Parts: sequence; C-alpha cells; structure tokens
Amino acid sequence: MDITVQQLKERLDNKEAINIIDVREIHEHEEFNIGGKNIPMGEIPSKLDELESLKTKELIVYCRSGNRSGNIKMFLESNGFTNVKNLEGGMLAWQEQS
Repeated sequence: MDITVQQLKERLDNKEAINIIDVREIHEHEEFNIGGKNIPMGEIPSKLDELESLKTKELIVYCRSGNRSGNIKMFLESNGFTNVKNLEGGMLAWQEQS
C-alpha cells in the first residue's frame, strides 16, 4: 500500500518519526524537499547495507512524480523490505497541494 500526500503531511505535522528516502538526484533534492535522506535512485543498490536496519520498519520513498520511487519500492521489496510505501504523485503532487 502506498501513501498519499495528505496522509504524509498529516504525519509530518504530527511530528511522527518517519523513515523517508528521496530517490531524486542531489540537485533536485536541493531545489525542494520534504526532509528525509537523499539517496539517488542509482545509488540505492549499493546502499542496501546502510538500509538494512529498516527492512521491517515503515519506509517511505519519494521522487518527482512517483515513477522512480515506485521502481525503488519494488526493488526494495524484492530485497526483503516488508513495509515500503511510495508517495503517490511525488513532489509534483506535494507542491500542487501546498
């Protein structure tokens, strides 16, 4: 199951501790981001060891439109991650609702 912009905004507003990964490129992250760790999509496979502690925890991934993060969600799930959510619509949807 994925997460909507509204659901994520509510959780961030409530100051919940959430594991968020921005899979966009560094320059995209620097232009606008909602927090979370920036690991560009191409670097995720080599960073699996770093993410190991999150395998069974909720992990929310996002990108510009939801496409790259959707692919990363599938990749992480195929590597044993059990609770990955993609931010529907990505940063485009986030900015539209701001």
